[in-house]
Amino acid sequence: MNEGYGEDRAWTRVPRSKEEAQATYDRLSRWYDLLAAGSEGPHVEAGIRMLDVQEGERVLEIGFGTGRGLVALAQDAGTSGRVHGLDISSGMAREARGRLEEAGVDDRVALMLGDGARLPLAGGSIDAVFMSFTLELFDTPRLQPVLNGCARVLRPDGRLCVVSLAKQGRGSATVRLYEWVHEMLPRWVDCRPIPVREVLERVGFEIVEIDRRSMWTLPVYVLLARSADGAGTVTAAPKHADKRSRMEGDHDDE
Repeated sequence: MNEGYGEDRAWTRVPRSKEEAQATYDRLSRWYDLLAAGSEGPHVEAGIRMLDVQEGERVLEIGFGTGRGLVALAQDAGTSGRVHGLDISSGMAREARGRLEEAGVDDRVALMLGDGARLPLAGGSIDAVFMSFTLELFDTPRLQPVLNGCARVLRPDGRLCVVSLAKQGRGSATVRLYEWVHEMLPRWVDCRPIPVREVLERVGFEIVEIDRRSMWTLPVYVLLARSADGAGTVTAAPKHADKRSRMEGDHDDE
């Protein structure tokens, strides 16, 4: 059981160390897009559309991976904006840097190596934070520090978008099977479904919008949130129906 998230919220832990995670993603960095881009891409793209970054905004992506999301965020923020990317893996940073240079937006993006629970940014300096298939990689006791850090760096009217494998209650039979595989092979199947809405609300975020999706028949939530005690009344950036996808490759929703 996981204290603080309800007795009916049994969900698995992440036993590996930060050093093990770094080594794993360094090894996978060159091949990650072949393994995951096709399945994760549509959901990442949906999250970027929901966050809807505007020209001139300052944005942070935690766990940027090979940089597909960074390119889209940088294009949305424009030449007057600034994007910060934080990842634990130097291999992923190398891949992301090459993709940013190829897209011609590397001058708008600052890449940082580090821990998502210790954000090296000033308080109230960021308009929007984005995480895709990253929050569920942190072990349960580290979720609150990560999200507290997001709340700290966000402006009072800032917003957070999280794309995550999701779980409600005991979860479906498919979720329970996936969790069993995660428990048996935690260093290979490293992410696990989490009650992501409850996790965000427990640390003080107010959910603005949810897009419920699926990947490999597992539930995926795309959530837009803001700090419940933040000043201002902005809950979401305005939507633009004509904004085209800027992720590499076209994907259809699953």
